[in-house]
Amino acid sequence: MAKGSTARSADLTAKPRAPKTPKAEAHSLETTLPQLDRIIHERMRLGIVSALAVNELLTFNELKRLLHTTDGNLSVHARRLEEVEYITCTKSFEGRMPKTEYRLTASGRKALERYLDHMEALIQAMRDR
Repeated sequence: MAKGSTARSADLTAKPRAPKTPKAEAHSLETTLPQLDRIIHERMRLGIVSALAVNELLTFNELKRLLHTTDGNLSVHARRLEEVEYITCTKSFEGRMPKTEYRLTASGRKALERYLDHMEALIQAMRDR
């Protein structure tokens, strides 16, 4: 018999398992719940998608005022949402002034609904503890 094989087969020296720690509980939640949509989870992108969910369309300046952000910050996050086709962007001119309008797409609405369902499941799991 190989050295150490008796300890493995009988495992008489094994210590009793400790109760689940918060870290272990968090890990079990991670394995039972679907992955969080990292695109929407970011605060500014969640704000953009949420604002567009309750408004048919919003201009760049309306979103900027609503979210209390800068041109550059809004531009970067809106572009990321466009890349994954959660929102659409239409650029035009009113007179000589550029006008940028955003709309939520059907896939963006579905992604937001999935995200909200996920968050509700997390909340429920925490309440059921």
